[in-house]
Amino acid sequence: MANEIGVDFLPLKSWPPDGRHLVKRSRVGLYQRYNGGNMDEGWTRLLFEKFRLPYITIMEADIKGGRLAEKVDLLIIPNDSTAMITGEGAETSRRLSNWPPEYRSALGKDGVERLKEFVNHGGTLVCLGEAINFAIEKFNLNLRNSLANLDSKEFFCPGSTLRATFETRHPLAYGMPEEGWLFFLNNAALEISPSERNERYRIIVRYADKDILQSGWLVGEQHLSRKAAMVEADYGKGKIVLIAFRPQHRCQTHGTFKLLFNAIFSPSSY
Repeated sequence: MANEIGVDFLPLKSWPPDGRHLVKRSRVGLYQRYNGGNMDEGWTRLLFEKFRLPYITIMEADIKGGRLAEKVDLLIIPNDSTAMITGEGAETSRRLSNWPPEYRSALGKDGVERLKEFVNHGGTLVCLGEAINFAIEKFNLNLRNSLANLDSKEFFCPGSTLRATFETRHPLAYGMPEEGWLFFLNNAALEISPSERNERYRIIVRYADKDILQSGWLVGEQHLSRKAAMVEADYGKGKIVLIAFRPQHRCQTHGTFKLLFNAIFSPSSY
């Protein structure tokens, strides 16, 4: 098999200290909207098709119908703004009014509530890039983006390769190196706000503490130092996985594909 697929297999000297997990593949749904489409959603489809990972397209009607759990275990929302996902922004609403009703994209309050029910009852929501802001706001997560109020003179990183550390003992980072690189394109740096519920949050990926820039342009390194780039949060019986960057960016960032794949193949319990 190693010769056929080009993957090396190495024997373990002993069982991992965390033991073994029963792994299953989730039924995956990929959120797709109308209103001009979403480039990041298209790249994610390409990634799944190249790696032959089964998925189904999920539209607003599937979510608003309230029976999402009958179709999928895990829903991915690609990089997108909260306004485009919910349709709540004034500019977005005006644009939608020009489209036939069947082609309007807007979860609205009802759709958001149905999505909360899906996660609360055991579903997994994975948000990529800017879509993490939707999850933080609408699910009232105890997280903040430390870069949110900085101007371009304080922080600027328009498309660079950055150093990061990975929590390899957590199933979402299994198979990753302890230190590696990720692609950052005007993304976020997350902090967990102190509260009595901090045990519900787990940091999977952090930006390095110094010498963060590997390639490209970075102004304001100190604002990234040791901040979180990927967080897992408990929500009711389910989980929300927030990947502040785009691990599948343009189907090119092979080094971080595993972070998304691990979410799909996560152990049933850990």
